[in-house]
Amino acid sequence: MTMSNTGGRRRPPTIHDVAREAGVSRGTVSRVLNGGHYVSPAAAEAVNAAIRKTGYVVNRHARSLITGRSDSVGFLLTEPQERFFEDPNFNVLLSACTQALAAHDIPLLLMLAGTKDERRRITRYITAGHVDGVLLVSSHSGDPVAEELHKAGVPLVQCGKPMGLGSKVSYVAADDRDGARDMVRHLLSLGRRRIGMVSGPLDTPGGVDRLAGYKEVLADAGIEIDERLVVSGDYSRASGEAGAERLLAQAPDMDAVFVASDLMAQGALTALYRAGRRVPEDVSVGGFDDSVAAIEATPPLTTIRQPYDRISAEMVRVLLAQIGGEDPAAVILPTELVKRDST
Repeated sequence: MTMSNTGGRRRPPTIHDVAREAGVSRGTVSRVLNGGHYVSPAAAEAVNAAIRKTGYVVNRHARSLITGRSDSVGFLLTEPQERFFEDPNFNVLLSACTQALAAHDIPLLLMLAGTKDERRRITRYITAGHVDGVLLVSSHSGDPVAEELHKAGVPLVQCGKPMGLGSKVSYVAADDRDGARDMVRHLLSLGRRRIGMVSGPLDTPGGVDRLAGYKEVLADAGIEIDERLVVSGDYSRASGEAGAERLLAQAPDMDAVFVASDLMAQGALTALYRAGRRVPEDVSVGGFDDSVAAIEATPPLTTIRQPYDRISAEMVRVLLAQIGGEDPAAVILPTELVKRDST
């Protein structure tokens, strides 16, 4: 810190102090701060040493006035706020994206927009330039947020395949359909034939693709799809419990159930135990995600692992590339069957 001329109060070091300490021009310091282009290694080292010695911190507001960027990114969840706190997947993604952006010295702003009014306010905030781009973590068909941000020219990467926007929006997704196929093949390999399904919401890409994978494998095995064995949930524990109850009422001979998220599978286990069904002796249960909910379940869940660390890193990579002017991109990552005691 540097002494001011009034009252002896210390003022924060400025770019001028760094330049004086390093013995270079203010312009050289500025070029180092903006990427080090056209700066010799010796000068860059002198500037970085001066920054450390003076304790200089970049004034992001001043920089944004020059560059037209906010140097921040939004993490947007278009779900009710209680879902953020209940579903462990959102916290895993938030933490991993925060770490990936920290490597670029970019802060991540959490934005929850579960109602129409909240989505309108958040969209207005984003399109006003308060963030440079958005990681959209949940989206439903008919949700206008992604389309409005795309039309406004806001760099955007969605977690999961976009519904209705095609190749116009970047996305990173696990291979939901292939993961579902792996789970149903596993259940069939155990001799199960009356396999139920609690799908995710059918206005989400994961809900649609996991159900499609389930149906494809049964059809390939020559097993007719029994609609009494298929219900949908909303990825909450309560909806998994309610879904399993419906399946037991509609198809009491069900001997396995594939549940499209680990959190819903926890609820399904509760319903099965209440009905006097043993897991896995009477009914095998498979989940999806390999979240903490799978480990905490009783018994621990056989599930499909989504590579959340890779998903987060790829979302950040694709978004930063798009902010830098590159075209939209799509990344689909493989899933993995994890066998535990529920099957």
